[in-house]
Amino acid sequence: MLFLTICILAAGIGMAVGVIGPGIGMGNAIKAALEGTARNPGVYGKILTTMMIGLAMIESLAIYVLVICLIILYANPYKDVALELAKAVAK
Repeated sequence: MLFLTICILAAGIGMAVGVIGPGIGMGNAIKAALEGTARNPGVYGKILTTMMIGLAMIESLAIYVLVICLIILYANPYKDVALELAKAVAK
């Protein structure tokens, strides 16, 4: 049980820490795009396109973190080994 608890905590903390960076990056990207548009409204289309591509790249980092956390929770290759050891210790 301790192993599963540690896996759950690791996934939760990993998701929290792994999303902080992309969140800050997205905020900075949107802020810079809005400032650029305010200074020169004529290049709105180019700025919007570049910002959307950048946001998609940043968002992919958060999705990678989510995938790793789901692997830790549901497809952990060491789960069976840990459960067998726990059963052996309990006997």
